[in-house]
Amino acid sequence: MYKNVLLAVDLGEDASWKRALPEAVALIEASGGVLHIMTVVPDFGMTVVGSFFPSGFESKAIASAQEKLHAFVKEHVPQDIKVQHIIAHGSPAEEILAAAKKVPTDVIVVGSHRPGLEHAILGSVASRVVSHAECSVLVVRGG
Repeated sequence: MYKNVLLAVDLGEDASWKRALPEAVALIEASGGVLHIMTVVPDFGMTVVGSFFPSGFESKAIASAQEKLHAFVKEHVPQDIKVQHIIAHGSPAEEILAAAKKVPTDVIVVGSHRPGLEHAILGSVASRVVSHAECSVLVVRGG
């Protein structure tokens, strides 16, 4: 039984959670555990890219993600579910894997969609999480 479920969502992409969220909720309802729900604010990568954004942009983006995640949970997660909100900043796959090591995690739930050419070359977040996770991973197809 999975008492600690880590669900990774992209708040800007409904396909990342539309089918994955109900699966994560069902696991928690069966166990009475905790849903650790996270979103990742992408990193700029190269400093030259970051120079095009105004000072403090990343801090504001992280604060905005925090607000949006709390609103998302309030709207989409049943009130009787115990939830821990997690905001990360960086590469989505790396941050999901890091969170799974920091918080008790029995299973990671991630949404996935049909890969396009960009995923064939770069690899999807879901496939990187599956490849490197130290716990079980449930990949839920988005359609």
